[in-house]
Amino acid sequence: MSEVLNALRDIVGAKQVLIDADCQPFETDWRKRVTGKALCVVRPANTQEVADIVKACVRHGVSIVPQGGNTGMVVGAVPDASGEQVVLSLQRLHRIRHLDPANATITAEAGVILQQLQVAASEQGLLYPLSLGSQGSCTLGGNLSTNAGGTQVVRYGNTRELCLGLEVVTADGEIWQGLSGLRKDNTGYDLRDLFIGAEGTLGIITAATMKLFPKPRCQLTAWATVDSVQHAVRLLELARARLNAGLTGFEMMNQFSMSLVDKHFPERRVPLWREAPYCVLLELSDMESEDHARHSLEGLLEEAMGEGCVGNAIVAENLSQAQNLWLIRENITMAQANEGLNIKHDISLPVSAIADFCAHTDAALAREIPGVRLVNFGHLGDGNLHYNVQCPADVPHQVFLEREEARVNALVNNAVKQFHGSISAEHGIGSLKVDTLPKYKDPVALALMRRIKQALDPKGLLNPGRVIRV
Repeated sequence: MSEVLNALRDIVGAKQVLIDADCQPFETDWRKRVTGKALCVVRPANTQEVADIVKACVRHGVSIVPQGGNTGMVVGAVPDASGEQVVLSLQRLHRIRHLDPANATITAEAGVILQQLQVAASEQGLLYPLSLGSQGSCTLGGNLSTNAGGTQVVRYGNTRELCLGLEVVTADGEIWQGLSGLRKDNTGYDLRDLFIGAEGTLGIITAATMKLFPKPRCQLTAWATVDSVQHAVRLLELARARLNAGLTGFEMMNQFSMSLVDKHFPERRVPLWREAPYCVLLELSDMESEDHARHSLEGLLEEAMGEGCVGNAIVAENLSQAQNLWLIRENITMAQANEGLNIKHDISLPVSAIADFCAHTDAALAREIPGVRLVNFGHLGDGNLHYNVQCPADVPHQVFLEREEARVNALVNNAVKQFHGSISAEHGIGSLKVDTLPKYKDPVALALMRRIKQALDPKGLLNPGRVIRV
C-alpha cells in the first residue's frame, strides 16, 4: 500500500494525505454507530487532483469512499474496517465559482457548505431554498449525492429539482464537464440524474450549477395543534388550496417528539405541545406585502378551526419567534439523540395514506413491544416521515437495539410497502440499508441499477457496498 500512498502524495502533497490517528475524524459516521479504518484520507484542492487520485487508485486497485461533510444518516461516507480504502474528502473544493443573477443560477464546488450557498444567494437578493438541520456543516456534493430533501421540498423540490448541471469525475478518472445553466437541453440521456442520489457509487461530483429563486418579500410562520394525523392532512389540503405556491413548509410533529425538545432544550419553550397529540409547523412565503400574507395565513387557520381540524394556533409576530419555532422542529433530532439510541426510519408515503399508515404501524408496535415510544415527525407536505422508535422508558437503549432493531425495521418497512411507500425518502441507502433494499425494490429496477453500476464502474472501486451490491 506504500505505492498508492506515495502516488497520492505526489498528486496533492504529503500534508494532504492523512494516515493513522489523523484519519479518525473521517472514520466514524455522524450517528456514531459505525467506525471504520481508512488506508488514508486524501484531500484534493481541485477537480484535476480528484481525477488524478481516481486514476492512481484504479492503477493500484484501491477503492475510494467520497466524503463531504460526513453528516449522512445511512453510513454511506465512511470506510469499512479493512484499512484498505481511501477516503476522498472534498472539503477543500470550497469555491463558489460563479453566481449569475440574470440566469438565476449559482455554480459551486462540492465542498461548499450549504449555509454558504444560502448566504451567497441572499447577498444578491436571491434565494437558494434547500434548508436542512445540518446546513452549517453539510456540503453541496453530499446534498447532491443523497438527493437531500429538507423543509422546503413542498415548494421547491429535492436537490435533484434544484440542479441544472454537474461536473463529475468518472470511475476511470475522466472529467465530465456538464455545468450547464440551461433549463432546457433535450440532447439525449440525462446523465446528470444518474449521479444525483447515487451516493458516489457511479462517479464523484466535484461541482454543480444550481437554481436560484427570487427572495420572498415576507415569510410568516404558524404553529397549530391537531388531534390526529387525519386532521393534519386535512390542514395540508386547505393550505395548498388557500396558499398555493406560497406554502413553502409544512411539518408535523407528534407529542413525544416535542416533549423531548422540551426536556433537552427547555430554552426553546415549545408552545401548545401538551394540548394535542400532534402539532403542525407551516410557513408562508409571499411576494406581496406582509399584511397580505398575514391575512391569508390567518384566514387559513380560521377556516381550519371552523372545520374542527385545528384546535389552537399561533402566528409568529416577528423573526425571532419564527426562528424559535423552526429551531424546535430542527432540535428534535438532537433531542432524541440525547434521550438515547433509537431506531430511525426515513420513509415516504402518498400523503393520502399517511394517516392509515400511522394508525396501523403505531398499533402494531404498541402490541409487539409494550411501552415503546414513537418519535414521529417530518415533512408532511411532501409525504416524508422520520418515523423513529425509542425504547420503553425502563429498557436500556443498547439492549433494546440488540434485541428489537431487526424486528422493528421489518415491521415498519413491511407497513411502508403495504401502503405503497419507500423505505428511504431523503437519507439514501448507504451501507445501512443496502441489504434491505432488495426486499422492497422492484426486481427489474434492481437489475437495471446493477447494469448501470457495472457499466460506469466496472471495477467496483467507487464506494463499494453502498446503495447496491453487484
